[in-house]
Amino acid sequence: MKTRTVVFLLSLFVFQVGFVRADNRADYIRENYTKYEKRIPMRDGVKLFTAIYTPNDTSKKYPILLLRTPYSISPYGPDQYRSSISPHEEFEKEGFIFVYQDVRGRFMSEGEFVHMRPHVADKKSKSDIDESTDTYDTIEWLVEHVPNHNGKVGQWGISYPGFYTSAGAIDSHPALKAVSPQAPVSDFYWDDVYHHGAFMLSHWFGFLNRVPQRRKGLINEWPDPICEIETTDAYKFFMDVGPLKNVNERYFKGKSKFWNQVSRHTNYDKFWQKRNILPHLKNINAAVMTVGGWYDREDLFGPLHTYESIEKHNPDTFNIMVMGPWYHGGWLSSQGSELGDTDFGFATSKYFQNHIDLDFFKHFLKDEETELNMPEAMIFETGANRWRRFNQWPPASAKKTCFYFHDGGALSCEKPNEAGEAHDSYISDPDKPVPHTRDNSQWINNTFYAEDQRFASRRPDVLVYQTDVLEEDVTLVGTILANLFVSTTGTDSDWIVKLIDVYPDDLDEKAAQQALIRAEVFRGRFRESYKKPKPFVPNEMAKVSFELWDVLHTFKRGHRIMIHVQSTWFPFIDRNPQKYVPNIFEANEDDFIKATHRVYRSKEHPSHIEVGVLQQMF
Repeated sequence: MKTRTVVFLLSLFVFQVGFVRADNRADYIRENYTKYEKRIPMRDGVKLFTAIYTPNDTSKKYPILLLRTPYSISPYGPDQYRSSISPHEEFEKEGFIFVYQDVRGRFMSEGEFVHMRPHVADKKSKSDIDESTDTYDTIEWLVEHVPNHNGKVGQWGISYPGFYTSAGAIDSHPALKAVSPQAPVSDFYWDDVYHHGAFMLSHWFGFLNRVPQRRKGLINEWPDPICEIETTDAYKFFMDVGPLKNVNERYFKGKSKFWNQVSRHTNYDKFWQKRNILPHLKNINAAVMTVGGWYDREDLFGPLHTYESIEKHNPDTFNIMVMGPWYHGGWLSSQGSELGDTDFGFATSKYFQNHIDLDFFKHFLKDEETELNMPEAMIFETGANRWRRFNQWPPASAKKTCFYFHDGGALSCEKPNEAGEAHDSYISDPDKPVPHTRDNSQWINNTFYAEDQRFASRRPDVLVYQTDVLEEDVTLVGTILANLFVSTTGTDSDWIVKLIDVYPDDLDEKAAQQALIRAEVFRGRFRESYKKPKPFVPNEMAKVSFELWDVLHTFKRGHRIMIHVQSTWFPFIDRNPQKYVPNIFEANEDDFIKATHRVYRSKEHPSHIEVGVLQQMF
């Protein structure tokens, strides 16, 4: 699938270079920058391959802007230039020394690559290395050897490079003055691999097929995928794969080291715990601007918790957060004016690039005397389609509010009065899972988090609850918590909760549209502990509570608030057999069974979501 492979790689890595613009940007870079390639030694002797682009105008000194990546800093060769060397072209016109580095064990850098290399808190020798030491040693070399710099260094990166940015800020090098982890991976179990214990199937199959952990020597080109696959229907392809055990038997043949590791570590055990960088985000002396997107199917957890952790561990550090209406890296790879079936009214990415991103780095790396007009949290309010400024996140003025499920698919802030075992039920069939999108032609679909959900509402295995028509605007803010009282005739089950904005029936273009605002999945076996799963007792009620993470969305007057509850979300999430097996990666075909699931809505067991409601300005 050569064509599809190229498309897949572009979707993964376009965030590193921003827009692929016309030739005039590439020409500008060649005319105004000179490229050098160096192998920078780390404290343990390993050398990391690094490309340095320095301005030809030497009449003034420039700050250094660093990006460390596992995704290749190609093209290689001092006469081979990138088509863009910065987050966006205004940086290149402003003037920086741009540095790109292959991280340890990737492409032209020496050493062994380890996915989300664990942080070493107690370093006792030069062999105790991690991504913070590699960053420190890189900066130390740069300030000693690169001419014409002003002594200040910044670092940025999106997704995996966002993780390296967070790691680089730990025990900050004195020259590191500003960092921007963007959509950063923070805890691999939560960010990218397992969402509340449920495996991100289509994403990780495609990713690990193209991003091997092993290599034979230094390489300057992307290796071939483990297997070539021709398909235009991802849903059908993954249904045909069958149980997860078939992936190795039919496709990977044991060649993906990380797939093998993921398949052995399905619980939140020490393998994942030591890859959690959040507890280590300490001694950060550089200014931090964390960036994320409300519609990021991979790393919504990452930016929210990176900001929160840095705030907790570094109370005196300049630490702000920006959240916009973007998919993964969309603030650089799209205009940000629309996504899926949702229109945001204007080019939100342009606003971020021109009024937030560049200003942040200019202030801390070039001219700290100028005023930086940025709040603690710069948050885009979807629904109202406007930027909001808050002095803390979540805002303290939000009032916690519950929306309860009622008979007849009603949703309201009033608690249900029904006694006994009032409930709604549906049959969940792993052989006919609910699709996560109406367009299954792509491996990676960046738009489904903002897609019209009517295709799902019409299915019998999706419960639908909605409010009456709203008489005034309602703004939901902060963490969404789902509290479900459930039972199943099986011994395991997934629970997906979706928050949806229902448009009025009398609109011309978007009449009755059901726009997805937030959604998350929870693997029921982890309802008491992510470390020690537990099967359900058939037909016995249990409480399932989990976060859908944060939101800032206004449901306009005339709209409705809708909730979906379902148990499959395929192939974004793997299928739960619904018969408890210790490791779903080892489940057999006959372990996949139909099950009837109940969601209770009685006075004693009132299933609901809880979220903050923000008072209207006037």
